[in-house]
Amino acid sequence: MVPVVHELADCLLEIEAELRSLGWWESRQPCAQSLASSQPFCVDTLAFEQWLQWVFLPRMKALLEQAGELPARSAITEMAEMAYMEMPGRTVTLRRHLKRFDRLLERHGQAGA
Repeated sequence: MVPVVHELADCLLEIEAELRSLGWWESRQPCAQSLASSQPFCVDTLAFEQWLQWVFLPRMKALLEQAGELPARSAITEMAEMAYMEMPGRTVTLRRHLKRFDRLLERHGQAGA
């Protein structure tokens, strides 16, 4: 059986690949002020896909690489559903990967409890 942390790492790669496939992967990082938002998911300064690329993916990859403490729960699926409610067909694969990430994170949290 593959350890959950390896599955989480694979899922992060799938999320990145899907962002690239959708044409939403950016080569230029947003300004520091946009990244420093105090709002959840930087909703006031970034599009959700920007937040995924510039905040979520780097943070999660760093936690996995450093064997840091992962959150026990994530609301990323709910946020994705809200962010992409106007384009459900186009984002179905991305949302599926994010839902898988949430489930794996929850499973990891239960295993550690």
